[in-house]
Amino acid sequence: QQNELNSFLWTIKRDPPSYFFGTIHVPYTRVWDFIPENSKKAFQQSHIVYFELDLTDPYTISALTSCQLLPQGKNLQDVLPRDIYRRLKRHLEYVKLMMPSWMTPDQRGKGLYADYLFNAIAGNWERKRPVWVMLMVNSLTEVDIKSRGVPVLDLFLAQEAERLRKQTGAVERVEEQCHPLNGLNFSQV
Repeated sequence: QQNELNSFLWTIKRDPPSYFFGTIHVPYTRVWDFIPENSKKAFQQSHIVYFELDLTDPYTISALTSCQLLPQGKNLQDVLPRDIYRRLKRHLEYVKLMMPSWMTPDQRGKGLYADYLFNAIAGNWERKRPVWVMLMVNSLTEVDIKSRGVPVLDLFLAQEAERLRKQTGAVERVEEQCHPLNGLNFSQV
């Protein structure tokens, strides 16, 4: 049955073949069992793997963090309507209160603390641009918190590629992802 699944794998017929594989940004454990064998085999047989971004590069992570920030001297309170800002602040207080009960025993066993996790996800939220705050809030759910510590599919594949000593690269730069999102106006966000 698994062979009949849509694999999101495109093949470019050349020698050797090239492949395009569509991934999604969710913990890999949610989708790994549903990825057909032909996709896994293409990954295993590949010598060079390119990802959307190089999520194993500290510069990429640093640049992604920096691009999310409002211009120097600006805070979210300065750009959001007062009622939305208050609702957001109350919601984040609620999430912070609930996070200990959302965490799994396995996460606690690995030394993950709710305060640390909240700060890792929502730290410095008052300095972020509205679009990034919206994405952050969407990931602050019980289901998403329970899967923290599990890499998203892209990162898992990048880590596997490194482990298997495959040559890796990225097809985009951080700026190519950041600038379009930062260019959205408030009503679009």
